[in-house]
Amino acid sequence: MLSGEKLKGCCQARGVGSGALVAALTGAGWNEQEARRALGNWQEGRLAPAPTLADIDVLARGLGVQRQELIVWAASHRFAPLAPRKVRLVADLIRGRSVQDALDLLKFADKRAAVVLDKVLRSAMANADEQEAEVEQLYVREARVDEGGVRLNTRRWRPKDRGRAHSWTRRASHIHVCLDVEA
Repeated sequence: MLSGEKLKGCCQARGVGSGALVAALTGAGWNEQEARRALGNWQEGRLAPAPTLADIDVLARGLGVQRQELIVWAASHRFAPLAPRKVRLVADLIRGRSVQDALDLLKFADKRAAVVLDKVLRSAMANADEQEAEVEQLYVREARVDEGGVRLNTRRWRPKDRGRAHSWTRRASHIHVCLDVEA
């Protein structure tokens, strides 16, 4: 996945303007107007239209860097059957750590969410390994947990006094883990 921050940082560090990158994209078969719009979106972190690996290679050649310097590797688990508040406690432990340290922490964390986060982290590592990244140099750039809403068929009612009832629900969460290479 292309990182907008890394793309913008490489452009500033190398002194390459957007015109040169648009020219490189038009040489690869893009329309100039579409290339300019797509490049602006990518630099802002919006991945619309989604860049292909060929597009990322063209950008890397235009900047004079390796493809690995422009991408990050991510994995997610949507609608995990855990409350987001409980998963965030474990996600805060691994954010910013190296991958091996994060795996060790998750192995010995006495929380149910640690097992799910471990699987998502290993999936992101497999994505990085598939694209030939240095797995030993990876660190957890982002570990984010979002609300997933109420899990299906888990709404219950607890009887209260004077004929009232209070709702009782179980929550789901979306877990996102993003890995990057240490600089």
